[in-house]
Amino acid sequence: MLRGAMLCALLLVTSVVPALAQTYGAQKPRRQFVTISMDWLKTEPLHFASHPLEDLVGREVSSSPGEAHDFETRDEQILIDVVEFRKRNRAVSVAVYPLGLSSGPTLGIRGSIEELPTIRVTFAGAEAPRDYAFVDARAYDIGAGLYIADRSPGWGLGSQAFVVGGVGRIKSDGQEGSRMFAEGGGGLTVGPFGVQLAVKFAWNTLNEPVEHRFLTVPITLRGTLSF
Repeated sequence: MLRGAMLCALLLVTSVVPALAQTYGAQKPRRQFVTISMDWLKTEPLHFASHPLEDLVGREVSSSPGEAHDFETRDEQILIDVVEFRKRNRAVSVAVYPLGLSSGPTLGIRGSIEELPTIRVTFAGAEAPRDYAFVDARAYDIGAGLYIADRSPGWGLGSQAFVVGGVGRIKSDGQEGSRMFAEGGGGLTVGPFGVQLAVKFAWNTLNEPVEHRFLTVPITLRGTLSF
């Protein structure tokens, strides 16, 4: 009698456990189609002597360590001082996933409005150009790329990575321009909320007072809401 009861219990367990496992395995995270984010950026300039300083003065520029000014032309005829380069900026963005984002790779289209660094440069010397000011500037970017997610159902912990490339328009006080960019990053998600860390390389081109370019590399901390 006891052996029969134990055998029945064993058969019951062996039949229930696979069913529970099958039920759990069938659970999938709900697809998300839109992500809204608030971004905090810290922008670092790269090759600043080459672009935009050499573009603005029309000759080679080198740094001046230990001097009262920051840079000078190699012929020492023009002294250059970078009065301001604002590193901390903000942005807002929206990403759309036409096929939905759940687990695995998907296409993403991302648009953003991003503050650009305020840049003020003074020049001194007989052949120096006018002082340069790049203020109240914003970039309006649009790009597409690959998003890869490993999300959990409900409020479980998940992860995400992405790489995006695109173009943008620049508008500032008295200047307009264009740019190209590439961005990559990743982060963690809990339910609809997430946090990301990303790096963006942007090649910016302006036409006033002369055609010049500069490279910005913002490191971004991003808070996200997806649905």
